[in-house]
Parts: sequence; structure tokens; C-alpha cells
Amino acid sequence: MNTEQLFESLSDGLAAAIDRTAPAVVQVRGRRWRPASGIVYGRELVLVAAHTLEREDEIAVSANGDGPRPATLVGHDLATDLALVRVPGLDVHPPEIATGLPRTGQFALLIGRSRAGAVTASCGIVSSIAGPLRTGRGRQLDRVIRTDAVMYPGGSGGALVDWRGRLLGILTTGLLRGVPLAIPAETAWQIAGVLGEHGRVKAGYLGISSQPVRIPEAQRAGGAAKAGLLVVAIRADGPAHDAGLLVGDILVGFDGHPVEDPEELLALLTADRIGKAVPLDVLRAGRRTVLTVTVGERPAA
Repeated sequence: MNTEQLFESLSDGLAAAIDRTAPAVVQVRGRRWRPASGIVYGRELVLVAAHTLEREDEIAVSANGDGPRPATLVGHDLATDLALVRVPGLDVHPPEIATGLPRTGQFALLIGRSRAGAVTASCGIVSSIAGPLRTGRGRQLDRVIRTDAVMYPGGSGGALVDWRGRLLGILTTGLLRGVPLAIPAETAWQIAGVLGEHGRVKAGYLGISSQPVRIPEAQRAGGAAKAGLLVVAIRADGPAHDAGLLVGDILVGFDGHPVEDPEELLALLTADRIGKAVPLDVLRAGRRTVLTVTVGERPAA
């Protein structure tokens, strides 16, 4: 195969990958003048970047060049910038999902929809597999994908695919100050499943407000913790109140894990701990004590 044939074969292959995936990439209008993209998740369901939805109503989705269809919000997870919307009558097959993470350096295509609804695409490589990424509210994404391919206006919520058109991730600029990232497809699909079932991603809850504090050596009660969380407020009907935690206590451990930052504690309050009794390591008036708390479910925002 000569050079001309090689480039022609490569070009045809990339165009075929775009043709294969583009029908599942739709236009989403959730902000008045700023349309974005979305990816078909299932029959009448589209996964989008949550920050592209200005409100829960007046959402419209256009697919395959058809006119806009009204859509309703099923649920959203602001910590991962993902939302699921329902589009009655939408009958488009979802894309094929790639298994596992891509390799750094492999070809990647970005596919989105322009303001006019046309398919947009760019080509590059997977520049890094990064993570964990702290996303706020104590949540983190274990892995995010970065690429040097250009994201065109309206591309947030679009698809990152491999050279065969298999979905690698869903694109968003809502997690890291406008920087384009892709949430791995398997992670995004898992979150979409939770949103479809529950309307939100569940998280554990103690019902406290805290702030980081350094612990003088004389007050460590023989422990190794040099820092912890000073409890400054406790919700009267919350799990921490029921467990006997007091304002002024210093929380140094949760379920065997040291905690020195409120975000660290929130990251430990995962959905699988809801309803479980776990130990809290506490310094109270210079003495170490262990309380048992039954983790509650964080109220909906």
C-alpha cells in the first residue's frame, strides 16, 4: 500500500466511524441561545452535560435532522455534570460502548452538533487518562479522559469515540473551569442507570458542619492524628446528633479512615454506606472516644 492509499484508507475509516456514531449524537436546547449536544442512552432517553440545561423545563432535543422534540428532565448529578432527559417518541439506537479505558496516544474523534444542528467532528489523540478528579460535594471521578482534539461550540455533551466509532466517553466543559474533559463511557452509563432509576445519585449524610483544625500534640490523646474536623454545627434530626456527637468535638476518623478535610469526609459518605453503622473516632476534651453512627441518606438538593 502506497502513501496515497494509506491516507485514503485512514480518511475513509475515520469518516465511517463518524457516520456510525453521529445518529446517536443529538442536539439539545436547554439554554435559550446556547444549544449543546447529547448522546442517546436508550429508547426515549438522552444523556447530556448537566451544565447545559438552564432549567428543568423548556428542554428540546433534535435528532437525525428532525425538528425539535420537547424533553423532560429525568434526573441530574451535578457532581459529575451529567443529566438524563426523556424524549417521547425518540427511537434512535445508542452507540456501541468501548470496553475499558482507551490508551494514551490512540486516535480519538470528537462528535457534536453545531448551533444549526449539523454534525461537527475533530480528530486527535487521547492525551492523558487523569484522575482522580475532585468534583465538589465530596465526589470524585476515578478517571477522566483528556484529548487534544478541538471541541467546537455546542460540543459539550457530545461523544468521544475511537476509530471504529465506539463510545469512549461523554464530553463536558462543566467539571474543570471550561476545560474539555470526557467522562469514561462505562462511568457515564452507570450514572445514567442510577438517574433513570432514582432521579439522582444517592450519597451518605451525617448532618454536621465542620472545619479543618490542627491538633496540638498535647491534645492528641496518644493518637497519631495531627489534624481533624472541628464540629461547628449539628442538625438536630441528623444521624450525628442521634449518635451523640457534640459541637466542639474533633472528628479524626470515619469508619477507619483518617479525615482532615470536609471533602475527604464527604468522599467517604458513599451510597453503599447508607443505613450502615460505622465508627467515628472523636477527640472530646482531650480524650479519645469512639461513637457509632448510622449513616443517613443526603437529602435531595
